[in-house]
This record gives sequence, C-alpha cells and structure tokens, in this order.
Amino acid sequence: MRRAAFAVATGAMAVSLAACGSAKESGGGSSKSSSPKKGDAITVGLLLPENQTARYEKFDKPLIEKKVQELTGGKGKVVYANAKQDATLQNQQVDTMITNKVDVLIVDSVDAAAIKNSVQKAKDAGIPVVAYDRLAQGPIDAYTSFDNETVGKTQGEALLKALGSKAKSGEIVMMNGSSTDPNAAQFKKGAHEVLDGKVKVGKEYDTKEWKPENANSNMEGAISAVGKKNIIGVYSANDGMAGGIITALKAAGISNIPVTGQDAELAGVQRIVAGEQYMSVYKPYAPEAAAAAEMAVDLAQGKSLDSVAKDKVDSPTTKQVPSVLVPVTALTKDNIKDTVIKDGVYTVADICTSQYKAACDKIGLK
Repeated sequence: MRRAAFAVATGAMAVSLAACGSAKESGGGSSKSSSPKKGDAITVGLLLPENQTARYEKFDKPLIEKKVQELTGGKGKVVYANAKQDATLQNQQVDTMITNKVDVLIVDSVDAAAIKNSVQKAKDAGIPVVAYDRLAQGPIDAYTSFDNETVGKTQGEALLKALGSKAKSGEIVMMNGSSTDPNAAQFKKGAHEVLDGKVKVGKEYDTKEWKPENANSNMEGAISAVGKKNIIGVYSANDGMAGGIITALKAAGISNIPVTGQDAELAGVQRIVAGEQYMSVYKPYAPEAAAAAEMAVDLAQGKSLDSVAKDKVDSPTTKQVPSVLVPVTALTKDNIKDTVIKDGVYTVADICTSQYKAACDKIGLK
C-alpha cells in the first residue's frame, strides 16, 4: 500500500486526526463490546449511504461480505441496506436492524450528525457500532477510513503541480462535497491548507448530496461568474462531480485545464487516460473494508480491538475511538499500472475500451 512519494504513513494520519474534536466523550470508544461473547454464527448489519458513487455497491459491500465470511469460517452473515442518500431512511434502517437483533453494525452515515440518536439506540440495545468511512457521531465503538485531510492535501498538491507557473495567471473553482458529510469538510480543509495563498479561488461550492448534476449546475454558474477565459483549474472533491464539471467545461468550450477527483472510479480513470481529468485519489478499499469487518467481528464476539486498531480518533461526541486509517495515493496517467491495475481493481481491458484505446496506446497502457 505504500506507493512512492504519494503514500502516507498510517502513523502520521493518526497524529492529524487524534487532535480533532474536543467535545465531552459520550460513552463510546470502548475497545470491547457490551454484548456477550458469541461464536462465529454472527449477524453483521451493513448500512451504506448511497448508490450514486460506484464504489459502495461494486467494492465496499462485496469486500466486507467476503471478509466476514473468511473471519467466521462461513458461519457469519451480512444483512445489507443502502440509504440512497436519505438520512431519515438510514435511521429507519438502523431501527430495523436493532429490532432484528443484529450482533454488530457497520455504518457509513449519510449525515454524521443525524445518525447520532440511532447510534445511541444501538448502544442501548447492546449492539456495537463501527463507523465506516465517515466518522459518525454518537457512542461509536470503532472507526475506519482514510486520512481525509491528507486526501484534500493530495488533491491540492496535484492541482498546483498541474498548474505550475500558471498558478497566478487566473482563478480556480473549488467544488467541495456535501455539507452533511464530515469527510467533505476535512477534504476541503486539507485542500485549502495547500492552495490558500498560492492560487485565487474565484468561486467555491459545497455540492448538495455530492451529485454530479449539482456539480454541473454549480460549474455553469462559476463559468458565468468568473468568466471562461479566467478559469485555470478546478478542484473537484470526487470523480462523480468531476464528470459533471467536465461536461459543463466542454459545453462552454473550455479544455486543457486540470480537474481533480477522488475514488478512482472507472469513468474517472478513463477521463484521466483521455486527458480530460488530471488526477484522482486512489483509496484502496480492500484494507478499509477488511478492517471494518475484522473490528465488527471482534466486537460481536466480545474481543478487544487492541491488535487491530492501532490509532485513536476523536469525533465531536466521542474521544479516543479505536481506529484503522488507510494510506492514499494520487492517481495520474503515469501510475495507473502501479495502482488500480496492479491491485486488481480494473484490468487494462476495463479501462481501454474502444473509445479510449488510442489514448491508452499513447500512454503505454496495453
């Protein structure tokens, strides 16, 4: 998982996140489950936030299911629900899983604050909760994700590198993620730490629900406000939004400006190959999913997390949550082979369809 200069040491991530949050601890963060010890025949409730982003259904869900099977000798099972970007629906899904007496929950929250009461309900029912990918509020027992400020810094550094001597020649547009997602705030913070003072931000948006169509609309507004001749680059917090942004840029006749992304979605990788998108952030989902599954199984079985969770993270409501933080990599056309292809996320055939074959040949992706 350590790749050249872009890989980030997990220990360094712990330092940056352990300092976050100073609110009073609300009873979570324990490394042991309050439920009695169980064997391998456990039920894991998995709640993912939406299906707009390709990663959740394609990677996270099957990876977690596979790991739970491995850890329980095939006896454990995963019950799944997707909230489709609806925080109210996700709270109802938690209630249903509590009623059905799952042994542990893995929750990737739609809204980190709105899930708080549901996490408390699970805790009261003796069901431990692993916050997955997003740091949910409430008395969570464990957390796994990436160092989100480092993700933003990686994006910002890549954008500056792409701009080079042109960084002061115009203005950039910043397209951040949803204001209800705590990760989005951390991406934005990390990006600003790198970009502030080095480029001028002409327009900046928090994009409702991370939707590409909202990013597209925002970008159209930014083009009108800033002027298409003045825009030299776009910070996009993820690949889905980058797609909507690039559509708006093309419609306005703007090309050859760097656009960032995140998640290494197939469409994003193809846009990188084609030169339409400059970079993405590759977040290896396998170790994140494996960590969530391992912590969930250990919590359900009443085991300590000390051997798994080497880091501690503070949320706004809970201090010192046992955590696993996974390194990230800046993905450009220069390291596609060494990242998503090497790790088996995509094959060359997946990326280099007929539409992209010539572009793939040009960068030696065969």
